[in-house]
Amino acid sequence: MDKVVTNAAAAVADVPDGASLAVGGFGLSGVPNVLIEALHAAGPGRLSVVSNNCGVDGGGLGILLEAGQIVRVTGSYIGDNKTFARKYLAGEVEVELIPQGTLAERLRAGGCGIPAFYTPAGVGTPVAEGGLPWRYGADKSVEVASPAKEVREFDGTPYVLERGIRTDFALVRARRGDRHGNLVFGKASRNFNPLAAMAGRVTVAEVEELVDALEPDEVHLPGVFVQRVVELTPEQAADKGIEKRTVRA
Repeated sequence: MDKVVTNAAAAVADVPDGASLAVGGFGLSGVPNVLIEALHAAGPGRLSVVSNNCGVDGGGLGILLEAGQIVRVTGSYIGDNKTFARKYLAGEVEVELIPQGTLAERLRAGGCGIPAFYTPAGVGTPVAEGGLPWRYGADKSVEVASPAKEVREFDGTPYVLERGIRTDFALVRARRGDRHGNLVFGKASRNFNPLAAMAGRVTVAEVEELVDALEPDEVHLPGVFVQRVVELTPEQAADKGIEKRTVRA
């Protein structure tokens, strides 16, 4: 099955207002920037995003956040995104912060058809007991707080119940891909991209290099998880941001 779509705009044209999206990337590594920019241009609002972090100011998911298109973020790290922090504290966006490993497993579980699982991460903390501020009110009070979760003991050790995550769409970036949707990720970009791809009901992959077919042994993510493939131009493939530039004397 040929899953190649002509361009990024066509690939995200049916993302509606209020959709949920799992988005790959970690910091600026492996972020599907071309698809994000196409989604920004398309203009859907009230989006709920699941991603490790919400981009940076002016980059990645930060573009959608600054434009007011995102209303909820599920992630593990706010980072240095000042717009994200300001919108969260002002009550303009709802934020569910969860442990990074738990986020990864929730995405994987959702993609594998596992509705929930138990993990020791978060036991004895507000992650399990509830009360984490999800959304602030205009008066800086906590308007929505996280609920308490079920805790169960196995072999003398307590574990907290976490739900698998499924989203309407997923946006990911791969180093190579074929026309059937099989993907190979380059180095650090093999972070949340495979997991996000698994969680989406409709997964769109932007690929730096498109080939007719990949050898089975080199595939990182099978095409069964991918519905649409967008081939990047050489300029788009080479455009990779650096989050923090450092200089050594």
